[in-house]
Amino acid sequence: MSKKMLIVGGVAGGASTAARLRRLEENSEIIMFERGPHVSFSNCCLPYHLSNMIEDHEDLVLMNPEVFFKQYRIDARVYNEVISINREDKTVTVKNVVTKESYEESYDKLILSPGAKAIVPRIEGIENINMYTVRNVVDIAKLNTCIKENEYKNISVIGGGFIGVEVAENLKEAGYNVTLIEASKQIMRPFDYDMVQILHKEIYDHGIDLIVGDKVVKFENNSIILQSGKKVNSDVVVMAIGVTPETDLATSCGIELGETGAIKVDQNYMTNDKNIYAVGDAIEVYHALTKSITKLPLAGPAQKQARAVANHIYKIPSRNTGFIGSSCIKIFDFNAASTGLNEGMIDALNMNINYDTVRVIPQDKVGLMPGSQPLHFKLLYEVPTGKILGAQAVGKGNVDKRVDIIATLIKTGGTIEDLKDLELCYAPPFGTAKDVVNMAGLVASNLLDGTFKQVYVHQIRELVENKEFIIDVREKDEYDAGHIIGAVNIPLSEIRDRVNEIPKDKDVYLHCRSAQRSYNAALALQHLGFDNIYNVAGGFMGLCFNEYFNDKVTGRDSVVTNYNFK
Repeated sequence: MSKKMLIVGGVAGGASTAARLRRLEENSEIIMFERGPHVSFSNCCLPYHLSNMIEDHEDLVLMNPEVFFKQYRIDARVYNEVISINREDKTVTVKNVVTKESYEESYDKLILSPGAKAIVPRIEGIENINMYTVRNVVDIAKLNTCIKENEYKNISVIGGGFIGVEVAENLKEAGYNVTLIEASKQIMRPFDYDMVQILHKEIYDHGIDLIVGDKVVKFENNSIILQSGKKVNSDVVVMAIGVTPETDLATSCGIELGETGAIKVDQNYMTNDKNIYAVGDAIEVYHALTKSITKLPLAGPAQKQARAVANHIYKIPSRNTGFIGSSCIKIFDFNAASTGLNEGMIDALNMNINYDTVRVIPQDKVGLMPGSQPLHFKLLYEVPTGKILGAQAVGKGNVDKRVDIIATLIKTGGTIEDLKDLELCYAPPFGTAKDVVNMAGLVASNLLDGTFKQVYVHQIRELVENKEFIIDVREKDEYDAGHIIGAVNIPLSEIRDRVNEIPKDKDVYLHCRSAQRSYNAALALQHLGFDNIYNVAGGFMGLCFNEYFNDKVTGRDSVVTNYNFK
């Protein structure tokens, strides 16, 4: 039996629901309402219009209403805003935002996909500045036009999440003077503080004035005043501190909100009204690792939710296994990806998890191949089960491939033993015979078995300040090019012949470029009777990335004689 289905919101969640509904049944009436001028646009591509990578903002629109109707027989109505829902009569009131006329439409099923709106805090003086947000095609076109027509040069982006970082990058690529301001101590919260230092360096090196740990307190005379007292001159401000679910329409008709303030849905994305569903940025979801309810404004989850809703309406079973939060980003020459839990999340949620981490920096492909680059990889796993909890990867190569592997294992309950055993594609232009993820599994297994002990690069500054015994096992020419202050150079090739120089009555810390040679040295010394040996995870290269940005912006003394990032 055919149905009449109304969809509020025509971007990722709404448009995908509409298309899936049509694939499941040909005769149902499907009407999709969008209060703006566009349906089915690529909001994830919006920042790339600023650098002219996407020349025409209209190219961001994936499908217009005419094409929607011709291909799917879906009535996509732009400039039509649903202003109220009458649940008892199963009708909605719609206002044409151009003509101001209102009308009613009945429904059998109603799907809410209103998305989220940018958070714009009440900051003193905000009404007197050129302030923009980036949520749709109209927003990005207005921002780009304003900058170009007025020939503005100084632009500030407030907020270091995905949108903020991508907007800042593309504005810099377009030749503007860009300041990126983040109130917390780091950008990109899906990454741990140690891993994000690589991204901090990349942004800093490309000439963006990156300010972290400083909050905007007011605006005055084309300037941003920060809590520290610092003043940033700015012609235009892009506010990108986050989004909040669009819930006014839902709450006005009695649809329940959940503990996060987003729309509450069940495992089938049904609200407290059996005839009303909700998907996308406006809803809260179950996080499979934290075992809690959260908000996850990502396109991938929205697509999955859309399919599940259409399936449920037509009584097709769908599994809801929760979400783990997988994402990736490009920042100038570096790519970064993450999935699952990170240490910051575990601490912030006070999760009672016994875990350990692996930090490796192998090459992303065979070293002899052109374009081979170090890939910084961090893995979190549970102790003692070895269950994989999360991963982060940063490098110039295929980080998404590696993190996708981890995401797949997490969703299937995989462990570090499974990671070790994965049989992956190999050819020198693509990777190494023992891939990055295999190596992380092997290191994790060794740690879990107690084969060796390790410390992390973020602990080295304290070790140096305490004058701990650190051995650099690289060759002398590498040591001379740059080393940890106070470190003793005993190359791996000489270490067995110089054991008399290594104390047994205090802890000894070994490092090399990326922790592989020092691992071999640690095992050799353990076999020779040393039980006081620690390997430095991440090695000298990891340490340099970890220290560089903070050294430069704070002016503190460096713990290395010279940086080496290769």
